[in-house]
Amino acid sequence: MKKLIAVLGILVFTAGLTACNTFRGMGQDVERGGEKVQDAATGAQKK
Repeated sequence: MKKLIAVLGILVFTAGLTACNTFRGMGQDVERGGEKVQDAATGAQKK
């Protein structure tokens, strides 16, 4: 399960990098990606 979450995190991070045009945008994308990974990890722990 941890590997799945890590892979999803990497995919979100990569998608964020390709979608942003500025360093500020990159920071926001990385932050959102981190939040998604954190949410997924919290959801996995509750199961």
